[in-house]
Amino acid sequence: MSALKLPARLRMDGAHAAWTQLAPALRAEAAQVLAAAGREVRLSAAPLTDFDSSALSLLLSAARQCGEQGAVLRLDDAPHKLRELARVYGVAELIWPPVAA
Repeated sequence: MSALKLPARLRMDGAHAAWTQLAPALRAEAAQVLAAAGREVRLSAAPLTDFDSSALSLLLSAARQCGEQGAVLRLDDAPHKLRELARVYGVAELIWPPVAA
């Protein structure tokens, strides 16, 4: 299954619209992944180039929604600045949970 993708721009003024589009796609992807006996819903952040802290809120909502369905969100190709922003806000481990050994 191919990963869903974040938009190139994710700022406060467009976060609600982005979530409105992403939420049903995440639900559908999670249902497909779980039906195929998988657990990870993949979301690519590669297109993301222009963002603010609202991107973190969207990602936390996405992770929570996946968790409610019994799946795990995996964010791929996150820009370094997004990872740093998540670290500064103290939410990095919620978006990128440590891998169990």
